[in-house]
Amino acid sequence: MNVTEGRPAAKVTRRAVNWILGSTVGALVASIVYPVARFITPPPVPEATTEQVEAGLADDPELLAGGFKIVRFGLEPVILIRLAADDFRAFSATCTHLDCIVSYREEKHLIWCYCHNGIYDLNGKNIGGPPPRPLTPYRVHVVREGGGPDRLVVARA
Repeated sequence: MNVTEGRPAAKVTRRAVNWILGSTVGALVASIVYPVARFITPPPVPEATTEQVEAGLADDPELLAGGFKIVRFGLEPVILIRLAADDFRAFSATCTHLDCIVSYREEKHLIWCYCHNGIYDLNGKNIGGPPPRPLTPYRVHVVREGGGPDRLVVARA
């Protein structure tokens, strides 16, 4: 019997070795999986509580007949298109395929996503390419106050 300072030496059992190896491997796997899972999982983003935003003046040079501009609606970009003097349309500016930003092609009278050639008509309906759903529509109000310039307000539909 091996005695150290008056006590018998403890035996290392197979169960103890298995427990130590198992917990070491578990810690290693957790230290790899946890950062990867945090990287893959998007952070929680609160829903924008905005119901309407001012999108500028109606006589904005970007919005001459056939022009468009991208405005922020809370956290979401919105495309604002001027088709005629008093005909404004607004839609979500993110393509429903892979969230690329869309643009307006005046010569073809359509909304186009350059990422994968997604095509929408001027009502936001997907008519070509890979987008699975139409664009979310928004309402556009022209606000006329006194003698000042007309302002554009974009609101949820």
